[in-house]
Amino acid sequence: MSNQIKLRDAHGKFQEFLKGKNKASATILAYGKDIDQLVSFLEELEKQHIHEVKESDIQAFLTKLQDNGYTPKSLSRKLNSTRTFYRFLKINEYITDDPSLLVQHPKYELNPPRVLSPLEYRALRDTASSDPRIYAIIEVLLQTGIRIGELANLRMEDVKDSVLYIRAHEGHESREVPLNKRAKDALKRYLEVRTKTEDDHLFVTKTGKPFLVRNIRDAVERHFRKAGIENAKINDLRHTFVSHHLKQGVSIVFLSKVLGHKRLSSTERYLQYIKDSKKGESTVLQEL
Repeated sequence: MSNQIKLRDAHGKFQEFLKGKNKASATILAYGKDIDQLVSFLEELEKQHIHEVKESDIQAFLTKLQDNGYTPKSLSRKLNSTRTFYRFLKINEYITDDPSLLVQHPKYELNPPRVLSPLEYRALRDTASSDPRIYAIIEVLLQTGIRIGELANLRMEDVKDSVLYIRAHEGHESREVPLNKRAKDALKRYLEVRTKTEDDHLFVTKTGKPFLVRNIRDAVERHFRKAGIENAKINDLRHTFVSHHLKQGVSIVFLSKVLGHKRLSSTERYLQYIKDSKKGESTVLQEL
């Protein structure tokens, strides 16, 4: 019978499914670790097959994690992973009932996004002014709101006259985002000194290799510290872009498309943190 599948086999099939769905590598890794943790716990309970698992077992798993110091937010993520796992099992008819749906999410409050003040992002800009590559990276992230992974994936040909072509990347569809004068000027200055290399990535190292996400993150966050900007991360440049344009009355539908959000609700969630946002239909992005 198909519902006699063993826990470890189910875990393996789930990972194969995620890879086939073109999910982000970080997502596959996170889901894989979460479900491996769940399966290891269930094996401690001497469960061998997926159909033996009950709501109380999943709840016991979360309780153990809580006792080990996991935050409510982390527990909620583990439950989301578990539900995704069970949804896969049900669709593929390995199970008929889904016990994960009976387990309640722990309550927690989301921290508001960190939005840089004009004073802060100008200070950040100033610290990077002598490094055309980092300066261009900061300007592109701040003026377009693209993700760091999308920036690292940019190719030379993706820089158009007034738009930046964002390639399909880790589950996100391709799109074009407007390039304002600040971003264009910063890119022009960087391209004049870019290392000569056969690699077509836009941002490369001094040895001509692609500038990797983790190294971009480290470099920009080093400039945050240099500028004396506390508790800031590279993703806060995207948060700042969103917040600024919602305040200025840019259409939330238009902004959502620029950001590459799959759901409008992802953009709307910023509204609760913004005072005096203008409700508008503008499709003009301003310089920060």
